[in-house]
Amino acid sequence: MTISYPGAAITGWGIALPDKIVTNADFEARLDTSDAWITERTGIRERRHGGSTSGLAVEAAQAALDTAGIEGWEIDLLILSTTTPDQAVPATSSTVHHQLGCSGAAFDVNAACAGFVYSLVTAVSMLGAGYKRALVIGADTLSRITDQEDRGTAVLFADGAGAVVIEARSDRELLLSHDLGLDGSLTSILSCDHGGYIVMEGRDVFRRAVRASVDSAAKVLEAAEVTVDDITLFVPHQANQRIIDAAVQRLGLDPKKSAIVLDRTGNTSSGSMAIALAEAADEGRLGDGDLVLLSGFGAGMTWASAVLRWGS
Repeated sequence: MTISYPGAAITGWGIALPDKIVTNADFEARLDTSDAWITERTGIRERRHGGSTSGLAVEAAQAALDTAGIEGWEIDLLILSTTTPDQAVPATSSTVHHQLGCSGAAFDVNAACAGFVYSLVTAVSMLGAGYKRALVIGADTLSRITDQEDRGTAVLFADGAGAVVIEARSDRELLLSHDLGLDGSLTSILSCDHGGYIVMEGRDVFRRAVRASVDSAAKVLEAAEVTVDDITLFVPHQANQRIIDAAVQRLGLDPKKSAIVLDRTGNTSSGSMAIALAEAADEGRLGDGDLVLLSGFGAGMTWASAVLRWGS
């Protein structure tokens, strides 16, 4: 089935990270672990803790607005992907919408670490329904729901946010293909109850994540009628370097094409792919017409991939 997407372009992007840096040495000093053990198994050397989800979301979004050269009132659609809202009610997007002075609609999306792509696809679709400019934000403060005494999860999860501005453009083709999915039978392998901490079955997550990422990425490449050789930048969910390496190998991608930030940020869930994409854009790794492959997975178990054509 051929899908026709409305014309759009990413015109702005931004990142927000808390000031507090937590290194592997910090965990080494108080847990039964070591810098070598953490680095070898995850690829993470440091991560950021602190701030609120709304605060980080506003900071990243303002940076994206500045890059796009527009003000908050020019946004008529705001989608915030998060698993760590500030409150149960109202949606954290309400706070972000108000602080940025946006117009139009706003809502939260919880698709865990795949949420940024879920939100991006939703935003592009809604531009086809008449919205002019969308602000898509991925923001999470996972340190708040992580047991800092559990070496299996404490070294992984962190806080951060990334955002993009997407504008309706009849002369641009942003989204070439997408794949969104969920296997609800796997909720038990990665979960967090209200008032509790993240519980993860690491081996199952690793195995399922690699399979989900590879299968989903292969689907969108085929749907977009492109190959891995056509891809300029691969933006994976920043969960674990070994998962990324396995996915890259199975897809036949050049590892140099990967956008990697997890060594400095840890797993920021909804912020993960947004931060990696924004950093790559800041570093000048993307040119007009370049193809970007995004692929992620998360609790649920959710997965999401998309092929984008870069250009503003």
